[in-house]
Amino acid sequence: MPRCFSFTEVKNWCLQSCTFTKSGLRSTVTDLKDGTVMHCWVPKTRNDSKPDLLLIHGLGANALWQWANIIPNIIHYFNVYVPDLIFFGDSYSTSPERSESFQAQCLMKLMEANSVKKMSIVGLSYGGFVAYSMASQLKDNVERVVICSAGVCMEERDLRDGMFRVSDLEEASRILVPQSPEKLRELISYSFFKPPPLGLLPSCLLADFIHVMCTEYVEEKRDLIRAIPRDRNVSKISRICQPTMILWGEYDQIFPLELGHRLKRHLGDNAELVVIKNAGHAFNVEKTKEYYNHLKAFLVDFQQLKHQ
Repeated sequence: MPRCFSFTEVKNWCLQSCTFTKSGLRSTVTDLKDGTVMHCWVPKTRNDSKPDLLLIHGLGANALWQWANIIPNIIHYFNVYVPDLIFFGDSYSTSPERSESFQAQCLMKLMEANSVKKMSIVGLSYGGFVAYSMASQLKDNVERVVICSAGVCMEERDLRDGMFRVSDLEEASRILVPQSPEKLRELISYSFFKPPPLGLLPSCLLADFIHVMCTEYVEEKRDLIRAIPRDRNVSKISRICQPTMILWGEYDQIFPLELGHRLKRHLGDNAELVVIKNAGHAFNVEKTKEYYNHLKAFLVDFQQLKHQ
């Protein structure tokens, strides 16, 4: 039976038209000339008096859904860039590389193509891994970093030692890149401190979300997940030098809070850990106002205090 109406597509259209375009952003596609093509929302008119801010999404919903709740506010203070990571949205690559380092390198080329030389970065979940890698590789170009619920300091052995609710990596990849309403319900239950009543979510609505968001590059996305813990050890993770804020939901069931404390210990006095109470992995949805206030305090207010 043909699909006559898609709630997910309608919401995508609304976010594109009523949030991103209305906020002064435009959709662009950049060919990096190495088999990689990247889509990014960029300022229609760049304001040289404003600093630049890169927002890197995670798994699950697309960049539109993940950043729409803060774009109308943060746009007043920054030239904002919102890319689709490789194998998400309209970004893709012929490269077999699946590491967060490769994603970071592609973003570096994208920002260079947009004539951005210095920037601050916010990374959500998987996007936090990429943000950390960018900060490590671009010490002179990245000014401030926000890592949101990204288990950068996880180790391969953590899967064996029972740190995670789902310790089987293949099962985790099936949940994080869901292909059935049942798996999407699992993802929702792990993502929220207080998830919506899962039994009341119609399967047709969940199937529509999957059809729009999750059916392209399925194995490539799962390969990105498989690459995260491979040979990962804290001793091999570089210490970034930029001022860093680590944001974490108190009851995160995807990357437990212990990983936030571990990252703070790894970075020392250069980082601050902020725990958002009564929130899970998706604290950007559950506690949007508190989340935005922390971002503003770290990325905007310090500048105003510095110039007083």
